[in-house]
Amino acid sequence: MTAIAVQAQRLLAQRRPQRPFLESFIRALIIVCAALALVLSSISICDGHWLLAEDRLFGLWHFCTSSNQTGTHCLRDLSQAHVPGLAVGMVLARSVGALAVVAAILGLELLMVSQVCEDLHSRRKWAMGSVVLLISFVLSSGGLLSFVILLWNHVTLTGFTLMFWCEFTASFLFFLNAISGLHINSITHPWGQPRKL
Repeated sequence: MTAIAVQAQRLLAQRRPQRPFLESFIRALIIVCAALALVLSSISICDGHWLLAEDRLFGLWHFCTSSNQTGTHCLRDLSQAHVPGLAVGMVLARSVGALAVVAAILGLELLMVSQVCEDLHSRRKWAMGSVVLLISFVLSSGGLLSFVILLWNHVTLTGFTLMFWCEFTASFLFFLNAISGLHINSITHPWGQPRKL
């Protein structure tokens, strides 16, 4: 009888404890917000039209002018905008922005895998995903900052387009989710380890 009781206790000790509902909800919310930030950033980078200055529209990929006679005319050659260093600087801005999206995809994947495949390494995967999201925030902010610096003489607060504000919001969400992910990992107990009697 004693041997059966000892075996039962060992089985109970090896069973993984259930995570609290609030922790699961917060982790799911972080994943959803990170996915939203990824979608916003992807749309913003693909569209790329970020600044409207009088009759000119500056973007990551194109430079457009508009007039009553000819309508809107867009050029891929950013040197035609007659802004010093714009053509080279935009290569850097869009490359950094695209890398931010790639990093966000990897970070989001690590976050989701850590929740779907629960094992002893789940907390480490979650922490790695949060760190990668933080890297995505740095890259995204770098792209935004380089764009603003390049076009500083043309920048007005009302000149920024919806796509610019989408990228700004995405960058903020990357930061918020990364910090929240690291924080919740630090204040919760390891739930993938067997309980001690």
